[in-house]
Amino acid sequence: MTLARFVRKNAFRNKRRTLLTVGSMAFSLLLLSFLMCVWRAFYVDQGSAESAQRLIVRHKVSLANFIPGYYREKIRTVPGVVHVVQVNWFQGIYRDQKPENFFARFGTDPEEFFATYKELSIPADQEEAWKKDQAGAVADKALANKYGWKLGDRIVIQGDIYPVKLELTLRGIFTASVPNNALYFHWKYVEEGVPFAKGHAGTFGILVDSPAHVNAVASAVDQMFANAPEPTKTETEKAFQLGFISMLGNVKAFILVISLAAVFTILLVTGNTMAMSIRERTREVAVLKTLGFRRETILGLFVGEAIAIALVGGIVGSLIAILLLKGASQAPQMGPLFSVAAREWRFIAPVVWLVAGVAGLLSSAIPAYGASRKGIVDGLRHIG
Repeated sequence: MTLARFVRKNAFRNKRRTLLTVGSMAFSLLLLSFLMCVWRAFYVDQGSAESAQRLIVRHKVSLANFIPGYYREKIRTVPGVVHVVQVNWFQGIYRDQKPENFFARFGTDPEEFFATYKELSIPADQEEAWKKDQAGAVADKALANKYGWKLGDRIVIQGDIYPVKLELTLRGIFTASVPNNALYFHWKYVEEGVPFAKGHAGTFGILVDSPAHVNAVASAVDQMFANAPEPTKTETEKAFQLGFISMLGNVKAFILVISLAAVFTILLVTGNTMAMSIRERTREVAVLKTLGFRRETILGLFVGEAIAIALVGGIVGSLIAILLLKGASQAPQMGPLFSVAAREWRFIAPVVWLVAGVAGLLSSAIPAYGASRKGIVDGLRHIG
């Protein structure tokens, strides 16, 4: 019998305990994988190359405050600005107020929207059809698939913030590397039905000619309106997204604390299991020594067994985590962020497996070392 087979046989000699240990570790490492993927998506991932050239302009005080629509033409005069497009949150109700029928709805200008958001791909004929139809709309492919929308379908959204009923016709379906589950339509449609919406914007999206000029453009835009009645705050897309996340509190600290708690739990579970397993096999260790097994070999057998159990738990936990992330990416509100988190799994999974292996090593090293040093006579006399 080879040493590898010996380790495998001993690891599953008590199947119930081993399965419970694997399950406990899988849950802890599932939590660790999920949280670290989310943490990396929020605070490490910088988005697409196109997003690195974009800025978001909003009111300095709050997103709830409007900024004048004429700011758009003034922003165009800033050196380095290539395109400027307004992107206004509409809210509204589609079908009913159930969470599963919520998705992002934005009013914008079709003339510059896809020129500003270049990572969104749409057939040229569909883009032209949207531009010509003021009641037209375009939707993300994942969103269209969810509701079974096809070109020419009628989409009715009842306004709440803006008291107008939008009767839209789907003119285009766009695709993106990370689905954004959003619907876009002509903002002029709202302006014609709601007087207070005319001449105002919620945010502007700016495409800058180079990532190197992003900071300079942001400063220039804010300085331009620093003394205006409606001052602005211009920031990168990533900073804009993190602003929403910060509303939930110190998410970064929360994730790190829970991750550390998960690692500590792993050590407790594996340490307790291995200490119990080795204590029960004290006489077996003495028999192995009698048969000629060296101390180093016995130590390796126990440590290898612990690492094998820990790695199985780590692999199972990380695989369940990617399934949960894939499922969460379909969520109506945070779906796009979880889509990014799912992409980070390929970086996090090896780290989680390493953590599992190290946890198995640390939890078994001390009890295994103690068992390997025990004398043959003392081991054979052991009762337990």
